[in-house]
Amino acid sequence: MATAAQWIQGARLRTLPAAIAPVLIGSAAAYEMDSFLLPNAILAALVALLLQVGVNFANDYSDGIRGTDDDRVGPLRLVGSGAAKPEHVKRAAFGTFAAAMVFGLALVIITQSWWLILVGLGCVMAAWGYTGGKNPYGYMGLGDVFVFVFFGLVATLGTTYTQAGQVNLPAVIGAIGTGLIATALLMANNVRDIPTDTQAGKKTLAVRLGDKHARESYVLMLAVAILLVVILAPGRPWMLIVLLLIPACLMPAWLMINGRKRKSLIPVLKQTGLINLGYSLLFSLGLVLSHGF
Repeated sequence: MATAAQWIQGARLRTLPAAIAPVLIGSAAAYEMDSFLLPNAILAALVALLLQVGVNFANDYSDGIRGTDDDRVGPLRLVGSGAAKPEHVKRAAFGTFAAAMVFGLALVIITQSWWLILVGLGCVMAAWGYTGGKNPYGYMGLGDVFVFVFFGLVATLGTTYTQAGQVNLPAVIGAIGTGLIATALLMANNVRDIPTDTQAGKKTLAVRLGDKHARESYVLMLAVAILLVVILAPGRPWMLIVLLLIPACLMPAWLMINGRKRKSLIPVLKQTGLINLGYSLLFSLGLVLSHGF
């Protein structure tokens, strides 16, 4: 039976900045429209965090029973390592998804935006379908699209909408930016796993692009995410503080291009998660300061 520490490792807490970042940006965008609502922001954060943990457990289960994680380099996988029974990890995934849906339903009731129930169901189905089911789209190279859409566009714009009842340009730019960084994190993870994924028949986008181009796409996604804020600068000069994040991107970008050993890419995951959190904080601060400029 897995220990509490192993379950925590299996939850992969280092991925949680990717969940909280869009909520911060979406809330800041709502603040700019004088519509920030703390209770709604908290509920959105709980939904995002629980969905992220649920995805991690679901991937652990599905990849584990397929044997994809049998020769894994990186954080502990509960099923692949034999630390936990597959059925237990599956229950943890669905239990976490259920908790996310409870908080999501509360948010729907508060906002009276009943159509968001369909969005929530879509999020859970997409989370499970990434590596679960008979034809997981993560094995077809579409996982990156899922991350960009749901952990970028849906999470950010959904947060703004549930507070302001509408979205604005900063919310859209922020959604694209944080979505790209979250996708870059997945790309770093998948570049590291190219050898084992290829052997297991898991054709991620990294596998399809090939090692060289996959590494280059990581750098491109970070660059586009950060430089997009220039679009907002004419009317919101404080948004340029996001450019202060550029030095923090240099080391992980260098490691992605030059790190040939699989283990050398492990630090990139943590660094990219912190970049996403830093991006969301600076982006949000830029909006708040510009609003009072």
